[in-house]
Amino acid sequence: MSNQVSLTFHGAAGTVTGSRYLLDFNSRRVLVDCGLFQGYKNLRERNWRPFPVEPSSIEAVFLTHAHLDHSGYLPCLVKNGFKGTIYCTEATRDLCKILLMDAAKLQEEEAFYRNRHHYSKHDPALPLYTREDAKKALELFEVVHFSSPDDLDPGVSLGELSVSFYPNGHILGSAFLDVLVAGRHILFSGDMGRSNDLIMRAPELPVYCDYLVIESTYGDRLHDNQDIWDKVAEIINETVATGGSVLIPSFAVGRAQALLYLITELKHRKMIPYLPIYLDSPMAISVTEVMQRDHRYHRLNKARCQQMSRDVTFTRTVEESMSLNSLHMPAIILSASGMATGGRVLHHLSRMLGDHRNTVLFAGYQAPGTRGARLVAGEKNIKIFGSYYNVKARIETMDFLSAHADHLELLHWLQNMPTAPKRCFVTHGEEAASDQFRITINEELNWSACVPIMGDKVIL
Repeated sequence: MSNQVSLTFHGAAGTVTGSRYLLDFNSRRVLVDCGLFQGYKNLRERNWRPFPVEPSSIEAVFLTHAHLDHSGYLPCLVKNGFKGTIYCTEATRDLCKILLMDAAKLQEEEAFYRNRHHYSKHDPALPLYTREDAKKALELFEVVHFSSPDDLDPGVSLGELSVSFYPNGHILGSAFLDVLVAGRHILFSGDMGRSNDLIMRAPELPVYCDYLVIESTYGDRLHDNQDIWDKVAEIINETVATGGSVLIPSFAVGRAQALLYLITELKHRKMIPYLPIYLDSPMAISVTEVMQRDHRYHRLNKARCQQMSRDVTFTRTVEESMSLNSLHMPAIILSASGMATGGRVLHHLSRMLGDHRNTVLFAGYQAPGTRGARLVAGEKNIKIFGSYYNVKARIETMDFLSAHADHLELLHWLQNMPTAPKRCFVTHGEEAASDQFRITINEELNWSACVPIMGDKVIL
């Protein structure tokens, strides 16, 4: 029996999206993360290509967390033959039920819209996957408990393969994974959280590994360390003083909940005036309910979660969302998606961008090629639903709410590694960010590090 182990980078290599890491060993094959490519069109088109190996040859998928760039390709994998088990934590499973079904629904709706308006080069336009595909994928999920450094019992044990899940503070249920295979420990960081996140607890310290796959979303940057409370209060107060409203494009998982906590707390501290707060995203509302159920995984107790919900109006239905168009007083609206690539936020943008009194506040990373990135970059004409809109509203961005560790936070986490890995693979970042963090690992820690490109295969 061969003792060779190979790792192939089928995503999140040279880009910050589409995490897919394939492990081959002793005629067996498993996948760590199974994400969608997002952002630029040339990246999104990768979602339509056949998976590089036969999906039926993969016996298991291990998810670090629920975000679509880590889980969103699962329905495609299942549709094309995967019949194994998808292992993840309980909260990740609960969030994937929301995210995957919503992603499928949006894709079905987009295909319907394109066919109805003949707005596609394909006839007929088809969704990448359907809600039925998503349901079939969800049937393959199996919940795994978090491991502890003091508890040597792995979360999953499959013969010569075992996988332990450790909290990494990014979103509910997120984990870094210690994969032990053929005597080798391979650590996958997933998306690393922060030590001072508003809601999530700090990441657990790293455990021993022979090889490390480390994310680098903010590998070349530091988060703004200005006072988050004062800055957000200032933006809201200045907008309200002119009679305008604040629109916050928000990621439904994690970011929306942190923002709700921040804004409702500002109101209770009387740092902002009383004004209505709306969460206009059925998915974000569902995630907020998961957060209330799983309060043991974050900093807020059950009572604080319930108070937050009482301070906010949830607009679930299309009719409730449309009613926000007739607001005649300043308000705060949180709506998905966080990069303004789709969802209800587009209707609010089309209504609010042309009024100089309003503020659009982006609260996190904007992937290149997205509408959010173009607005943050200062573009004055933005295309929404086939029409162009003049941008007169104030555009603000703040990355201090990011759920990703920055350059120093990543470095500090690595400095707590029990011993130096034999090799580090820097992934899940734009080219400049990944390469800068590779240099940091080389020079600051004197470890061997490289930035793999898409399709690279290494023998461990």
